[in-house]
Amino acid sequence: MQEAVKVTREGRVLIVCLDRPKVNAIDMETSRMLSDAFITLRDDPDLSVGIITGAGEKIFSAGWDLKALDQGEAQMDNWWEDDYGPGGFAGLTELWDLNKPVIAAINGIVIGGGFELAMACDLLIASEHVTFSLPELPLGMVPDAGAIQRLHRRLPYNKAMEMYLLGERMSAQDAAAFGLVNKVVPKEDLMNTAMAWATQLGGVAPIALQSVKELLRAIEGDTIQEAFQTIRTADLPIYRQMLQSDDANEGVNAFVEKRDADFKGK
Repeated sequence: MQEAVKVTREGRVLIVCLDRPKVNAIDMETSRMLSDAFITLRDDPDLSVGIITGAGEKIFSAGWDLKALDQGEAQMDNWWEDDYGPGGFAGLTELWDLNKPVIAAINGIVIGGGFELAMACDLLIASEHVTFSLPELPLGMVPDAGAIQRLHRRLPYNKAMEMYLLGERMSAQDAAAFGLVNKVVPKEDLMNTAMAWATQLGGVAPIALQSVKELLRAIEGDTIQEAFQTIRTADLPIYRQMLQSDDANEGVNAFVEKRDADFKGK
């Protein structure tokens, strides 16, 4: 039996590939495997960035494995009490202490929980043929593993409601126009584009890189004035470490000396 989640390393990049034919649906075991991969990214100091993609070109993920639900392998009521792993559904949707960025290299259509997994990422690159949809409402459900929480914060409210209520599909091109996706590329360029971004991020000072997500989480919901106060007074250990780091000094010195910085993660 093949592994549903394949994990490889390239330098400071962790590549996670969802490979569960035919539609890359995510059951509890697969979710735990994804969670293990993202926790490895979180905890390994030799890794700076992750990429999540799906096998093949047809589908990124169809989301929650409804067959497993129908067969009693999962529950609907208080579904979050089942063991999907520390990162919540798909291993990433609730992994709040992952400060390293994750790039979604979206290789095929994105449905339901697959969309929720993609929205939990920090940068989204989609192949030209990709579409996004939330088909839960006709099934008597709502997309409460991330879409209800995130989508209307990223799209205009009425556009998000089209997807929530009407199940309208959104093309990759429209998703990019609305800012939901960062970039749309031909399918043959998808992984090279994702790796180029990941390699660029891998060359950034690691502590500064991780400070970005720590800070954004801390100030979410703040007014601008409150955000300044939060950054100056809240318990933000990675940000504080960055301010005192050798890497910060190295970056300034390298700029003045017109050379490439040699960051050590210290």
